[in-house]
Amino acid sequence: MSESHPAAGSAEGRARGLGSARRGVEAWRSERLTAIALLPLTLWLVASLIALGAPDRASFIAWLGRPLPAFLMILLLIIVFRHTALGLQVIIEDYVHSTAKIALLIGSHLACFALCIAGVLATLSIAFAR
Repeated sequence: MSESHPAAGSAEGRARGLGSARRGVEAWRSERLTAIALLPLTLWLVASLIALGAPDRASFIAWLGRPLPAFLMILLLIIVFRHTALGLQVIIEDYVHSTAKIALLIGSHLACFALCIAGVLATLSIAFAR
């Protein structure tokens, strides 16, 4: 090993995020980036729903059927479920210390993926229903 790149198992390697998976910093950055991206998208959604005013289904469908709201909703769904998957992964890795850890990690990622796909397909079906 070169001196400029610490070993993955060393104390310095762990401090730099080079643990056994060597993905500590990448996961931390992904969580922060998704959280930052969620701020304007969530504000947009809340402001849009308030501006929509009418609480009926028809006005919501008409609003979501427009290209920009549909695109931003899909983007919001993707980022929400990516952020959720990352958060659940951290919780499971930190607090589950049994053989169920791998199954829970796989299950949580699959559930987030399935819910994201369902939301995106629902949004697309509304957007292209015209």
